[in-house]
Amino acid sequence: MGRGHADHVEWKIRQHETVHKSEKKYFALKNLAAMKRMFALNALNPAAQRTFISTTTTNVAVFLLTALALVVSSGYSLGALVLMLAGLGLMLRRELPVFSRQDEIVMGILLAYAMVGIVRALWDGEGARGLDEPLRFICAIPALCWVVRYPPSQAFLWGGLATGATAAGSWATWQKLIDGVDRATGYTHVIQFGNLSIFMGVLCLAGLGWAVVVPRYRRIWIAALLVGALGGVLGSLFSGSRGGWIGLPLVLLVLYRGYGRHFTVRLKATAVVLVLVGAATVYGLPQLGVQERIHQAVSDIQQYVTGENRATSVGARFDMWLGAAILIVEKPLTGWGSQGYAEAMSELGDQGVIDPYAAQFEHAHNEFVDAQAKRGLPGLIVLLALYLVPMRLFYQGFDGPISHRPVAVAGVLLPVTYMDFGLSQSFLTHNSGIMMYAFLLAVLWGYFSHYAKADHYGCRH
Repeated sequence: MGRGHADHVEWKIRQHETVHKSEKKYFALKNLAAMKRMFALNALNPAAQRTFISTTTTNVAVFLLTALALVVSSGYSLGALVLMLAGLGLMLRRELPVFSRQDEIVMGILLAYAMVGIVRALWDGEGARGLDEPLRFICAIPALCWVVRYPPSQAFLWGGLATGATAAGSWATWQKLIDGVDRATGYTHVIQFGNLSIFMGVLCLAGLGWAVVVPRYRRIWIAALLVGALGGVLGSLFSGSRGGWIGLPLVLLVLYRGYGRHFTVRLKATAVVLVLVGAATVYGLPQLGVQERIHQAVSDIQQYVTGENRATSVGARFDMWLGAAILIVEKPLTGWGSQGYAEAMSELGDQGVIDPYAAQFEHAHNEFVDAQAKRGLPGLIVLLALYLVPMRLFYQGFDGPISHRPVAVAGVLLPVTYMDFGLSQSFLTHNSGIMMYAFLLAVLWGYFSHYAKADHYGCRH
């Protein structure tokens, strides 16, 4: 009986192995057949194959645009370059999409802002140096055309932002706490680094609206975007860039307008408590340097008012704004141009009207004052249009489907944060500021426009 039982067990094992091998063979053949059908479909349908390659190109470029922005030298340029070249190819092949009236408005604003800068640069004889900044806005137009035609997956958009913000925050933490630097920075100006860090962190919060409804890996996406938001905040705090902190109440207001209707009363109360506790914690921890930076700003103001010292960070800004205001009164329509502005400010410094320290800076440390002083009333008008018009157009998506609303929220936050940054820094005089605004506007609007047309909301032909 023992021998028969052993034979029976051995037979059952062999039978199980045979069935297992048959199942593996079946699934292997099934997968092979599916792959053959896929390749056959692609071979028979070149249009589908081109769409797949084009969309993949968009996804990779959009991811790189923000993922490398602050942790690689000129990291924001790689993804932007890919999108621009792809768009130029689309133009040369005459395969442009059908544009809505709003598409044309956004492209027109980019072109108008660039043309005012180009005309002013040519008028002043600044040469290639004066053309570099405005031409970058023109380069964003082909990118926008490409994204309207081949929009990215939101996974690559939010994944790039989460990666970039986390990387920036990690690097800033290392520099501040391990290397012991006074103010953390990346491969760009310290203020640009801090403000762009918190900018990407804020957009990660906008992306949470997508993460909570995404069907796959929901918890992973929520965690990644929360870590990205934290990284962006840390990058800003460790850089000591105070200008990015001023507009946070407006950022919270935009987020509430976009998603508040989905919050319960309890969740709203919890969010308010978390914000207050977080703010108190950030202020109270000396390692973050926030308390020191705030006290320094108060001290700067007191020294400026008493006349004790005008050559402080805040005091110099007050003098720059004073000098620029004097220049604006003299030439309100045409402005002074970059070279004329520098010479006139230097003269005001020599006369003692403003402190010589403030007179040495090439811009007014205020985007709006700087635009009016250098490019006159036309410069101020196109700057306001560059911010306010896209904000208004994206705002239409706040009542759209939740699946695409996060892009609309991010689209409103883009100009809102930049206007905040521009109060104490001429953000668009730096390549990092130009590239991130112009090409993220192209990416966000391209996506928003494509799906607004498909879902019949927001964009009108």
